Amino acid sequence: MKVLVIGGGAREHAICWKLEQSTKVSKIYCAPGNAGISQIAECVNIEADNLKGLTEFAVSNNIDMAVIGPEGPLVGGLADMLEEMGIKVFGPCKKASRLEGSKSYSKGFMKKYNIPTARYESYTDPEKAKEGLKYFNVPVVVKADGLAAGKGVLICSTEKEAEEAINSIMSERQFGSAGDKIVIEEYLEGTEASLLCFADGKSLIPMESAMDYKKAYDNDQGLNTGGMGSLSPNAIYTDELKSYIDKYIIKPTLSGLKAEEIDFRGVLYFGLMISKGKVKVLEYNVRFGDPETEAVLPRLKSDLAEIMLKCIDGELTEKDLQWENEKCVTVVLASGGYPQSYEKCKEITGLNNVDQDIVIFHGGTKIHGNKTVTDGGRVLAVTAKGKTLEEAREKIYNNTMKIHFDNMEFRTDIARQ
Repeated sequence: MKVLVIGGGAREHAICWKLEQSTKVSKIYCAPGNAGISQIAECVNIEADNLKGLTEFAVSNNIDMAVIGPEGPLVGGLADMLEEMGIKVFGPCKKASRLEGSKSYSKGFMKKYNIPTARYESYTDPEKAKEGLKYFNVPVVVKADGLAAGKGVLICSTEKEAEEAINSIMSERQFGSAGDKIVIEEYLEGTEASLLCFADGKSLIPMESAMDYKKAYDNDQGLNTGGMGSLSPNAIYTDELKSYIDKYIIKPTLSGLKAEEIDFRGVLYFGLMISKGKVKVLEYNVRFGDPETEAVLPRLKSDLAEIMLKCIDGELTEKDLQWENEKCVTVVLASGGYPQSYEKCKEITGLNNVDQDIVIFHGGTKIHGNKTVTDGGRVLAVTAKGKTLEEAREKIYNNTMKIHFDNMEFRTDIARQ
């Protein structure tokens, strides 16, 4: 079958890489793709937010299945548009995508269906939001309600910082219309974990666990980013914890989806905070996480295309997911200055010098002339498997030094025990 993957980051590269291994897939298109994806798929010059252009391309090229990577087109309703044209879609509908598209909606969903989460309040007026701060202790979390590319969550150590965050989001429009509404919530301490589940409209079946490193610098310092590295499995995710999450988080979420008549088909991501054996949900995402995907999919033994088709057809079972025992680590190489301002079009060298068992997923790259150059904040996700996390980690850091572009930055503590 012919598959169209929508997006142009390392997540989409990992998806294309895994789909290429399927006997069911004869052709992969990727819109817009990137320099790395172009080696395994035909890249199409249509941006992921051009919903009309993507739909027209899918129809005119007789696409059998579309896989939507980023949250933007999902929240915008691309899945609905493609399905109306008779195309199978791996990715939830617009109604389901509100779980990520609006933080106030998702928090309300959790509250309604007794899913453990941080205490919160929503505001549309900046002055009332500032008044509301007195009901929270510091540190406190201030979130833009809408999509902000993973950067709309601000952890504030003082009330003054929180007031500045409210001004930045609501008055100065740091994240545009995503800041029309904000959520203020209590700060949770503990260990973060990421859990991705395949959804087929009837069930939520967990993938192997992962851990994401959000902060820009070592030892969790600096600003929040889209993710600077990941590992799988997450050591904190014990059998006892799995049972707890299944009972108190996954099953109530599934019940809530059914009660709200939300037909969810694709990937539902749970961002979790774990403390003293208890778990609370930080957020829902309605797609594969990035960079968790780059650490989870290399461990998947099963055919990804078959899994996606079974999700679409409502026929997925736990037996359909088979995993390797090897551990996996991915480290993001970023442009200097990310997640704030950074320069593009820096030549990348050394990509062919890495060891054979290293996989490099391209994030922000493009072909410029006959060179591969940077084209984003998170440029590459260097990935390796090993019998232990330490072995995989050692492989990666031995190879990152073989890759170079001007002002390259990366965390040195990913998967450090």
